[in-house]
Amino acid sequence: MTPRTLPDWLEYIERQHFKSIDMSLDRLRAVADRMDLPKPARHVVTVGGTNGKGSTVAFVEAIARAAGLSVATYTSPHLLRYHERVRIDGADVDDASLVAAFEAVEAARSDDAGIVTPLTYFEYGTLAALWLFARRDLDLAVLEVGLGGRLDAVNIVDPDVAVITTVDLDHQAWLGDTIEAIGAEKARIARAWTPLVLGDDDPPSSVLGHAYAIGASAIRIGCDFFFFPPAEGAGHWTWREVGCELELPMPALAAPVQLRNAAVAIAALRALPIDLPETAFVEGVRTACVPARLQRFVHEGVEIVVDVGHNPQAARSLADWLAATPVDGLTHAVFAVLGDKDVAGVVEALASRIDRWWLAGLADVAVRGLAVDAFAATLHDTAAAGGTRCATVDAAIDAALRDTPAGGRILVFGSFHTAAAALSRFEGRSAGA
Repeated sequence: MTPRTLPDWLEYIERQHFKSIDMSLDRLRAVADRMDLPKPARHVVTVGGTNGKGSTVAFVEAIARAAGLSVATYTSPHLLRYHERVRIDGADVDDASLVAAFEAVEAARSDDAGIVTPLTYFEYGTLAALWLFARRDLDLAVLEVGLGGRLDAVNIVDPDVAVITTVDLDHQAWLGDTIEAIGAEKARIARAWTPLVLGDDDPPSSVLGHAYAIGASAIRIGCDFFFFPPAEGAGHWTWREVGCELELPMPALAAPVQLRNAAVAIAALRALPIDLPETAFVEGVRTACVPARLQRFVHEGVEIVVDVGHNPQAARSLADWLAATPVDGLTHAVFAVLGDKDVAGVVEALASRIDRWWLAGLADVAVRGLAVDAFAATLHDTAAAGGTRCATVDAAIDAALRDTPAGGRILVFGSFHTAAAALSRFEGRSAGA
């Protein structure tokens, strides 16, 4: 029976491929060809990288919309609602639009011989988003890579500008065990003779080598464009390239690394053949927002900080922010990650900033999630090894709240699933509540 509602469709597409991840583009391209998908917008920016992708997409979207452009974004994963993945002109698409898109994808899965092409959940979603974008008169589509780059579903679209925010260790089972190997996968979102914006001060040689080999124009932070944090007491920071200097407000997104993400987004937009007014950069940087990136709430005098960080690079950024924004009391961490993560590297990066650890299981919400005892076993010989065990994130938050006096802080982090559990409890409570 053909699914009717969006929940029906989401349940259905989860069952259509025996693998949750299938790194391949041939199947996807075959279905896309049968859908006759055109370019999703007049201009396309594809954003890949280990960390900072979602924030960079948010900056690109906010700046472009402040300039009056019609903009769509495709991101993943979602936190609370699938609709978050597909946004058009600043709004999540509705149920009816997603259902129509999934119906279009389903109709194209069968070839002329009646053979049905299996698609993963992410592949279904990517094709659905591209189908929706193609039916709107869009100036810009911003596509976030889900995993890697070379064989990721969004790589069936040729971007006008490709972005690699950072390259670090994550998803090693799929992408390789070294930064060079991972960089080689991510670099394949670049296209010949088109700009490739790089957010690492020292990008892997595999990335630079691929750009040189195909003739992509590498635009490097610290070489071709620069950002300068605010001087003490100043309320603005500076973005600069040859012939252009922008004085910009501090982002609403809190972490120090967000200046780098904003700088990369600005470079990507300036690499497009579009004239954007300075006011758009100012407004976009000031207003860009994405959930669960150091998102703050207050509960009975305790600061709750929610973040999706789940690898050592992200943990180092978290540690920098914790050091720069101390609280009067102790800092506790509610920590839950998926089973394929470098938990030792994450804990090492944060150990000096956390006074007590609360460990939570994710077995009830994620295929790669672990029950708390199995998770705790991966933490031997780390600073979190003696953390208090709780079956779920909710239970860990409850326990941490009971043990954290007013003036303290609870950091809830480690996975999109972890962040989603926290947001479902605290959404709507501002940091000043």
